[in-house]
Amino acid sequence: MEDFLHRGLAQTTLHPLNLKVSSASGVYFHLEDGTKMLDFISGIGVSSFGHNNPAIVEALHQQIDRHLHVMVYGEVQQEAQDLAASRLRGLLPTSLDAVYFVNSGAEAIDGALKLARRVTGRKNFIAMEGGYHGNTFGALSISSNQDRREPFEPLLDGVQFVPFNHEDALVAIDGTQAAVIAETVQGDAGIRIPDIEWIKRLEKRCNETGTLLILDEIQCGIGRTGKPFAFEHFDVTPDILCLGKALGGGMPLGAFVSSASSMRTLAHEPDLGHITTFGGHPVACASSAAALRLLEKVDWKALEMRGARLENQLKKHSAVKAVRRLGYFIAVDMESPEAIHFCVEHARKNGLLIFYFLSTPNSFRIAPPLIISDEELNEGMTLLNHAFDAWVLQRVSHP
Repeated sequence: MEDFLHRGLAQTTLHPLNLKVSSASGVYFHLEDGTKMLDFISGIGVSSFGHNNPAIVEALHQQIDRHLHVMVYGEVQQEAQDLAASRLRGLLPTSLDAVYFVNSGAEAIDGALKLARRVTGRKNFIAMEGGYHGNTFGALSISSNQDRREPFEPLLDGVQFVPFNHEDALVAIDGTQAAVIAETVQGDAGIRIPDIEWIKRLEKRCNETGTLLILDEIQCGIGRTGKPFAFEHFDVTPDILCLGKALGGGMPLGAFVSSASSMRTLAHEPDLGHITTFGGHPVACASSAAALRLLEKVDWKALEMRGARLENQLKKHSAVKAVRRLGYFIAVDMESPEAIHFCVEHARKNGLLIFYFLSTPNSFRIAPPLIISDEELNEGMTLLNHAFDAWVLQRVSHP
């Protein structure tokens, strides 16, 4: 941390990775000391199409040559925004036909909460135990980790937490809430995948009570789970969809998406009911449009075959207690937080980047770029097995 502070940078933890990155390309980045790192987490779900993807870099150069910021969001027409929104809408159900671009996933969450209140005239929300939605005041208010909430309380009133993937969540929806918000697949909880019948009943109960369904796909969207959007696995459609991370193709961009009729409520009473200076920045939107074009070309069958093979290889090692996976959205359970820390550090020292969850100490995450090859997956699995072997050896040597 001191190294960061000496450079004038505030930091988020007393123990950062402190890797000094000089360049990045494909599934690798390179450190100043010449070390080559295989990125098995895509910058926490951001670089899904690889680092410095040539198609995205070309789109960035073209937009930079034309213009950067020209006016606050919504006041002028910008081709990059129009193209990104058009490509995004083309991948979504027709009911999700209006895109509001912001700067990040957490901002998308805050916008979605405001929109739900505006559309329904109700104030309260239902959120999920184990849910994580970001660190703005609104996003933190609907995230359940009490250790992260407590230092900043009191947060927003009127938020009820219910069990994810449990019947009690449905019973709590009584027509007094503006919205139910859930990650389609819970990320920070350790890749928790709901039963299809539960999430379909959740959608049905929301429809019965006039309660909006907000699905957070900031982490699990844009191809991460093996389809363009995670809700496609479950045959449901949200009233509001929140996106971020990989949406920007490596640039900062988020969005909340809903129907045009719902979005119009933010434009009056008052005017400018939701506004952003930099949301939908033309350079970020140009990057997003290029990334969404790449998303259209993903071989989903091949991705699933690679993901299943990786899952099976992980499960073979005795150090691994469980694996949860949907596409390239993967959690690996081990016996203890000490085992997780040992393997994350062992992998890092040997050129592989895996990482922790904030709220699931007995698990680590794997989320490789969607473009990763068989050879690169094999390289990562070899390094993981070395880490697992080293942990087992240490446990035998120091019982």
